[in-house]
Amino acid sequence: MRYTKRLFFVGIAALPLVAGRVRAQAPTALTPDALLDVRTITIGDWSADGRYLSLRVSTRRDGLGFVAARDGDPSYTRPAPSELLIVDVAKGDTLRPFRGTRTLGTMTWARRGAVLAIATRDSVPELHTFDATARRLTRVSLGGARLAETSDVQWTDDGRLAVAVREGGWLPDVRARFDSLVRGPVSVQVATDSFLSWDALRRLGARAMVVRVTPGRPGLDTLVLPTQLIGWNMTADGNTVTWREDRTSHTTYESFQPIESRLWSRSGRDAPRVLLASLKGASGFAASDDGRHYAFARDGAVYVGSVADSAPRRVIGPAPRARGDSAAAGGRDTTTRYALSRLSPTGTMVIVAARGSLTLVDVARARTVPLHVARDTVSGPRVAVADWSTNGNTLLLTASSRTTWDRAVIRWDADGMGADTLVRDGRLYGAVRASPDASRIALLASSAGRPADLHVTDGRLTRSAPALLSNPQWTGRALPTTELVRYLDADGRPQFGVLMRPAGATGPLPTVFAVYEEFFDDTYDATAMYLASHGYAVLKPSVTFETGFPGEAWLKGVTAAANALIERGIADSAHLGVHGTSYGGYATNLLITQTARFKAAINISGKVDIISFYTDSPRLGVRNVNAAERTQDRIGATLWEQPQKYVAHSAVMFADRIRTPLLLMTGGEDHNVPAINTREMYYALRRLGRTVEWVNYTNGGHGIPMTTASEFADWHTRLLGWYDRWLRPKEAMRPKTSG
Repeated sequence: MRYTKRLFFVGIAALPLVAGRVRAQAPTALTPDALLDVRTITIGDWSADGRYLSLRVSTRRDGLGFVAARDGDPSYTRPAPSELLIVDVAKGDTLRPFRGTRTLGTMTWARRGAVLAIATRDSVPELHTFDATARRLTRVSLGGARLAETSDVQWTDDGRLAVAVREGGWLPDVRARFDSLVRGPVSVQVATDSFLSWDALRRLGARAMVVRVTPGRPGLDTLVLPTQLIGWNMTADGNTVTWREDRTSHTTYESFQPIESRLWSRSGRDAPRVLLASLKGASGFAASDDGRHYAFARDGAVYVGSVADSAPRRVIGPAPRARGDSAAAGGRDTTTRYALSRLSPTGTMVIVAARGSLTLVDVARARTVPLHVARDTVSGPRVAVADWSTNGNTLLLTASSRTTWDRAVIRWDADGMGADTLVRDGRLYGAVRASPDASRIALLASSAGRPADLHVTDGRLTRSAPALLSNPQWTGRALPTTELVRYLDADGRPQFGVLMRPAGATGPLPTVFAVYEEFFDDTYDATAMYLASHGYAVLKPSVTFETGFPGEAWLKGVTAAANALIERGIADSAHLGVHGTSYGGYATNLLITQTARFKAAINISGKVDIISFYTDSPRLGVRNVNAAERTQDRIGATLWEQPQKYVAHSAVMFADRIRTPLLLMTGGEDHNVPAINTREMYYALRRLGRTVEWVNYTNGGHGIPMTTASEFADWHTRLLGWYDRWLRPKEAMRPKTSG
């Protein structure tokens, strides 16, 4: 364990002014190497006494070495190393439990004292405790059992830990099944099998048992026998454990998530009992921090129950309809339907959402309170629950305008039912965390598309306290700027886009449109910042979809956005480019079959043939079928019900219409959108004599290759090079390259 004092800490009140005190520099272009070293802060939680705050600090460089070939292997965790920091807010000191970085899982503070339990997810998952007072890291023995890769970690009042572990034969079984599917030599699949082979393997990732361990003492106490574990929770006294068991009996094309589950409970050494025989159709299941209560939504109503109840009770929403009810069969239904948003730590209150607003239901007092009061003076914002203090008395909410970058953090008193706006400005706030008594608040704040910085302050955000700059190397640099752009699409509907431009840029610029679905907030986007730092305007435009006609959405939305930027003198109409990743790559290819306005296009890991994609990607189970029929692809029918829709939304079928120079970038081990799907477009355009290049990273996965630093750099160099080749005016001056 290493100890460092005041690493990159500055006063919170000074943070917004830091860049202003440093002489502005000329715009400099970011390098791929600089992007690898951009730091991201993730807030953990507060210790029980509110003195210590856990943080993770990571870079993309830390995540290099991803073995995409092992996608679908439940025993493999994608490397996502980060540095664990423990901030002593009383002294401003920073503790580092580990030497270097680790792939971290769940971290939980003890219910008393200042001991943090840490699950690591490296090649061999481990359980550790870190005593912040004694500054001592200890590995907790699990007696030879393998910690489940995705295990939760929970403390009991007496200092014991509950975790999920694997059965003895789990690891060799997983490896044997994976090797058989990947390497053979013979793999046989039969339609009468209950599950697709990759589904059956994926389900092994959920098979685990819950045990209790006393740090420093041998032996495990089994609480839940091996089962298909969806989630579990324990009461503070350690006497009662509840868990959800996945009871899905076969592969279903309705969803790629479990569709049938059962809720169990066990107290002491008693036999387990069923709390809910079926959770089919339920959504948003949540358990309270005290382990005694749970809540879920079903058919527009929200239910709350406890481990002592024989059945949950409906607290808001419509009563279940009787079978054959005429209202269910047809006609206009005006009933207000609710979704579960948040269950209080004590389980006595629940927040529900309906028609764009939040309502607090005080279960104990049988009252409902609309949270529209939390709007304060912010006009019609999106309001979301950020955190709920351990004692249940204080809610922290975030609010964001729907039309401008006007954001706020709001403190809401659950007892007095009053709201106070703690801060309101143009910054983007996230990961708001209250100490157990809500006397301190930690949050992340960002602006202008930068990675967020950490702020730590008192419970009213009135007193200056330490803050951690995520990327001090950027202080004073003239980096790209962001702007919210409003425009009308081809149907006259208002849309928003997020624009990033080089610092100090004037006049029409070569402009790139990065497409996907909807955009509004100016979150950090490394690719957009990279391109903007090299002289491009980058717009992320929003589109509105209609089921059955997704291909039209990008044509109506993206071209209208281009018109808006041209009219404002931002975009150079003769130098427009477009790209996207995954669904955005699919959009890019469909878009350029419908218009020749773009002079360069890049499809990154995006399908070009939805027909072959429909039954491909076996490691994702039925995800691609479900996506096409029901969710993201929005076809709205099976291939056999509407074959013409699948043809119409397969860009390769209309490759002869493409006149835009196209770069295709794929990963040879991409098991989301296989490279062979995108490859179809390369051979089609080559056959047609069009301008096309195909770059395949043999060991790469979905999107940017995270294999090696050189491949990461190569990907960015080719992306920029393609736009430079087709969009840059010859007289353009390039900014000086700098990390």
